[in-house]
Amino acid sequence: MTDKFAPRPRYLFIGGLHRSGTSLVNRLANALPGAGGITGSAAPENEGVYLQGAIPHTALSGRPMQFATNPEEHLTEAHPLNRLETRLRLDHDWDPWFAPGLDWRVEKSPVNLTRMRLLQQLFPMAQFIVVLRHPEAVAASVAAWVDAAPAALIDHWCEAHAQLAADLPYLHAVLILRYEGIIRAPDRALHQIAAFLDTKPASTPEAIADGNRPYVGAPALSPTQADAVARWGYGPELAVHDWAGHVQHPLRAVREAVIQLAVPQD
Repeated sequence: MTDKFAPRPRYLFIGGLHRSGTSLVNRLANALPGAGGITGSAAPENEGVYLQGAIPHTALSGRPMQFATNPEEHLTEAHPLNRLETRLRLDHDWDPWFAPGLDWRVEKSPVNLTRMRLLQQLFPMAQFIVVLRHPEAVAASVAAWVDAAPAALIDHWCEAHAQLAADLPYLHAVLILRYEGIIRAPDRALHQIAAFLDTKPASTPEAIADGNRPYVGAPALSPTQADAVARWGYGPELAVHDWAGHVQHPLRAVREAVIQLAVPQD
């Protein structure tokens, strides 16, 4: 018999546009004590979105450089799926894929970027990490998948993150990490994640290369686009500027611990 008073694992949901570094952050988070992700599935990148039937996810859902500006894929607390049955089905469908005894279940799917407000309602103690990457690098990286001009892909990036900014006031616990900060100081980024989860840090589980380097010379931001992304510390020609970072958490001690570990960027 299950002990109804036994501590239940909490969820850490990781999201962001495709090719932003969500898989990297997923592997980092999984290295922390008490945390673990989905393993052993046939789903792409072991993404939980493919392993559940509670929130419909068809072949038309989550398409790279399309989903984040599709109003039908922006799921909030007002969505009809905000009900107990959805939570129970998610738990039921995901249970077999997570190791037992975890404190944190780490679930990474890019579409979490637009589902955080609904997921927070379903799992009130969940926390979220959003991963950003320079829009020029994202556009160049997804170009092989998506038949669209670089300017259109960057416009999508701008619109997606404007929506993110509008969602942030509704979230209790969210950490925004930049890919560029992770590759600059991976150990420090992993310590930030540990502080955000209020758990012990761990060593970086892998060597991390600069994946932006191959995209030097990619089509640059227009002046209008540059204005839109400046709030995230990005500029034309893959420029990455110092940025204060962003963390929200109900506990001041956690917020301050994360902020103290922020990665400076020249």
